[in-house]
Amino acid sequence: MPPPSQLRSAAPLIDIGINLAHDSYDADREAVIARAHEAGVVQMMITGSCGASTRRAIELSRSHAGRLFATAGVHPHHATQLTPELLAELAPLASAPEVLAVGECGLDYYRNYCPPEAQRQAFHRQLELAARVGKPVFLHQRDAHGDFFAILREHWPQLAGGVAHCFTGGDAQLESYLDLGLAIGLTGWICDERRGKHLLELARRIPADRLLLETDGPYLLPRDLDPKPASRRNEPAYLPHIAAAIARARGEPPQALAQASTAAARRLFRLPEIDT
Repeated sequence: MPPPSQLRSAAPLIDIGINLAHDSYDADREAVIARAHEAGVVQMMITGSCGASTRRAIELSRSHAGRLFATAGVHPHHATQLTPELLAELAPLASAPEVLAVGECGLDYYRNYCPPEAQRQAFHRQLELAARVGKPVFLHQRDAHGDFFAILREHWPQLAGGVAHCFTGGDAQLESYLDLGLAIGLTGWICDERRGKHLLELARRIPADRLLLETDGPYLLPRDLDPKPASRRNEPAYLPHIAAAIARARGEPPQALAQASTAAARRLFRLPEIDT
């Protein structure tokens, strides 16, 4: 990968979505965390996508207090795993101080690894949990906008905000999310000349106080990295590259984007300030 010093952010960044519990980081997780810090990524939120990854995310957050945080939830791919027993366990996990949001939750009809009805039920239950614990929601949606938005809108008055994680949708979806009050998470998808070109225009329409940055590592390695890394694994040290691409699309200085996105993340997730 390019040396982190070459990717150093103009201002402190927060990666709001990194699957740091993924086994692809097992061999060098501490080095990944160190590279992120060297690149100016001062805090990260580790995504919980099932019972095991949620527990691991909390464990990692406790070992790096103040720098790593977690979400607690069940991805729609794992919706059938949200048994009454796991739901009961998620309540105290989601209440932990290291956990900043409930999720990754939502609907995914693109893969349909779980039946849509099971996905919808799991989504309802996690939105109810988020309302009970008073924390924002970390949301996933793919090819399911109609059902997703209807369910989310039903629960929205009881929720403490949320983010449309890894937004890749179109104009109409963006407007509906913004009208509802969601923050929007952008990833290296915007660096993909095949699938992400439409985001170059849409990025300009996201209010600065609701634009959040994330890598979604180990997935979504930016395609335009130069030189290209030997590994296809994404990691938080690439967040400055993503931030620079979004700043260019918006026609604003990278430092202004970094400062605004960091402030927005701290506000939504109640993240503490930290010495950089």
